[in-house]
Amino acid sequence: MKRILILFLVALFHCSYLQAQSPTVSSADILQKLHKLNTVGSVLYIAAHPDDENTRLLPYLSYERKLRTGYLSLTRGDGGQNLIGKEQGEPLGLIRTEELLAARRIDGAEQFFTRANDFGYSKNPDETFGFWNKDSILADVVWVIRNFKPDVIITRFPTTGEGGHGHHTASAILAIEAFTAAADPNRFPEQLKYTQVWQAKRIFWNTFSFGTINTTSESQIKIDIGGYNPLLGKSYGELASENRSMHKSQGFGTAKTRGQTIEYFKQLGGDSVSKDIFENINISWSRFPAAAKLSKSLDKIIAKYNAQQPQLIVPDLVAFYKQLQALTETDATLRAWKKYALKETEELLLASSGLWMEAYAADYIAIPGNDLATTVQIISRNKSLVTVNGIRYINQDSALTLTLKPNELYTFKHIGKLPKEFAYSNPYWLNQKHSLGLYTVTNPMLIGKPENDPAANVVFTVTIEGLQLSVTRPVVYKYTDPVKGEIYRPLEILPAATVNIAERVYVLNDTLPKNISFVIKANIANVSGTLDCQLPAGWKATSANNSFKLNAKGDEALITVSIQPSATSLSGKISAFIKVNDETLTKGITRIEYDHIPYQFILTDAEATIVHLDLRTAGKNIGYIPGAGDDVVACLKQVGYNVTILTDDLLDKGDLKQYNAIVTGIRAYNTNDRLQVYYKTLMQYVEQGGNLIVQYNTNNRIGPLLAKIGPYPFTISRDRVTDEQAEVRILQPTHAVFQYPNKITSADFSGWVQERGIYFATETDAHYQSMLSLNDPNEKPNGGSLIVAPYGKGNFVYTGLVFFRELPAGVPGAYRLFINLLSIPENK
Repeated sequence: MKRILILFLVALFHCSYLQAQSPTVSSADILQKLHKLNTVGSVLYIAAHPDDENTRLLPYLSYERKLRTGYLSLTRGDGGQNLIGKEQGEPLGLIRTEELLAARRIDGAEQFFTRANDFGYSKNPDETFGFWNKDSILADVVWVIRNFKPDVIITRFPTTGEGGHGHHTASAILAIEAFTAAADPNRFPEQLKYTQVWQAKRIFWNTFSFGTINTTSESQIKIDIGGYNPLLGKSYGELASENRSMHKSQGFGTAKTRGQTIEYFKQLGGDSVSKDIFENINISWSRFPAAAKLSKSLDKIIAKYNAQQPQLIVPDLVAFYKQLQALTETDATLRAWKKYALKETEELLLASSGLWMEAYAADYIAIPGNDLATTVQIISRNKSLVTVNGIRYINQDSALTLTLKPNELYTFKHIGKLPKEFAYSNPYWLNQKHSLGLYTVTNPMLIGKPENDPAANVVFTVTIEGLQLSVTRPVVYKYTDPVKGEIYRPLEILPAATVNIAERVYVLNDTLPKNISFVIKANIANVSGTLDCQLPAGWKATSANNSFKLNAKGDEALITVSIQPSATSLSGKISAFIKVNDETLTKGITRIEYDHIPYQFILTDAEATIVHLDLRTAGKNIGYIPGAGDDVVACLKQVGYNVTILTDDLLDKGDLKQYNAIVTGIRAYNTNDRLQVYYKTLMQYVEQGGNLIVQYNTNNRIGPLLAKIGPYPFTISRDRVTDEQAEVRILQPTHAVFQYPNKITSADFSGWVQERGIYFATETDAHYQSMLSLNDPNEKPNGGSLIVAPYGKGNFVYTGLVFFRELPAGVPGAYRLFINLLSIPENK
């Protein structure tokens, strides 16, 4: 039976993560959820970054203790490094957000964030708070606590610095202050229009033993979290491996563990206990006198539950749902638990009755003011009495009464128009320009949320055994991949066309014209218009033809614009915009596609950096051995180099004399085991007169560095300089590194971004010369950021200077110094 129905697409916020329409829930899952519904306790874990959470503890708290469990990561990890691709900054933060959400789907915890931007490594909390604005982030932590209402708060790190990273220490400081501030009506009173004060009962530090640092003690509270969950068929150590391994961009894949695992907890506040973090806390419904009978009702449902016939408990769940509805809401805490329990019970009702429903669009892109074709499907797969009473559509409800036959799939189709004012999809924290330390979020109700709500929803009104429910499902897109099978992706609300500039940065070292490519892509059929661009003062732009006409959705137009500076032109931004009919469209799109997370994208202003600098080059042919991923190749091409990616085939041939220099990408020796095989080939290349420039590698858990790198021994440390404005002292001013072909001075270290360098060399052989000395405030000078050794006719260079950040950012001095490294003359 098929009927054509009109569907209501409820406009909410935009989708950056795709949840399954009707989550797959097994009979074991239902029983697990029933037990959890009978537990009325919550715990919030707080740390600084994605991957800081204790991935063993979270599944234990969620599945074994059956607590409502949350993880508050202060940042989205934007300032970290990326082992799986080239994304840095905001795109990396989006990847790591989705990796956290993927981990939470495994361990059953909920995910929260603050507005803090991960601006890069910080060595102390004072520096961290200088970037973040401490009160702003404290307000966000308080907001999450007041809304989540945890009985217990746990920090991953201490306030005393053993966690190393300044963000880590700052997260503990904020957690302890928020523990008290959340209960104080005088702190952040503007929040109390939407929520209530909350006093968690206790706060603990989850102590640790990392490497040489052991903060655990037998006097601390100890909990064995290494148990086995028969409903899941896994131990918590096995689950820990699965959720930890979702942090793929950080290379955090881990082995599964089984057996006893002890976690330690040091109490930091609240009423003192000695045996358990939830000692003497009532976590049953009897904590609320008005709800005490709910526990007995759930006990009866659990006793009655039959995994082979889950529908048998549907009438009992209906009765329990009505008990929840009848609860008084005068107690704010009970009101919060009632809301949570109603949602959980609704999901149990849908799962037990076998009711599955979803809504999917005919295309993954929708344009405001245009039609959206949608298909809705619903099926009741168990023998429960289910009636569809209506499907809400734009500004009205459909009139429908349909009793579902068991295991019969019903399909409805609709074509409706999206409102013209429908906002474009984009991660909410990236909608506005932001400072280095703090994202701009103007809607306070979004703060704390891990991602946007779906772009559009369909609301089903159904009656299950006499109980009427409104069930919301997001409109998504699905298709079949011949290799991967059925794939879901979010619905994207996009402009009629986007315009992308081919490169992030354009570097001009003279006053000759340079061509810039603009790619205009149609998101709908029959798009035509013109391209214009805006440049800084003193620049001019010319184009043979700036008009375009795209007939089919997905068509692209390539328009080339020649830009030219004058002798006095300053660096700046070039902005692009396209005029389509009466609209001016200014957005470019960055797409992010990895198999372990849902499809992602970011809409940004269509702009690129144009840099006019005094730069001389020598030699033209560069070989590049890729590492974990960076944009250095594109930057070298910008200044006129011919760059060849050195594949295994090319390295096997060993004919490298044609290259003036060879550069290895970041972490190349960590990610490419074959480089050990080519060690002799590369050393022979240097010995015969070539320059080998090795960008930073790590000497830790991410690809332990066992390979030889240079002609003489050195060690890679974890030393770094995080202050991008730290003084840089030139130790060998007459060396060619600072003389040829560009004269390098202290001015070349101005304007660097995020940090100076990471993973410096140490324990260097006497053949190496340290070129620079630098340090963070109150630290000793470090000479390991740039070392050079002559070897035969050529030169070997290891550098921890973050050229992979500075070159894409268009930092002039970084270009000048890097070119000099490529150009070190042969040794006589």
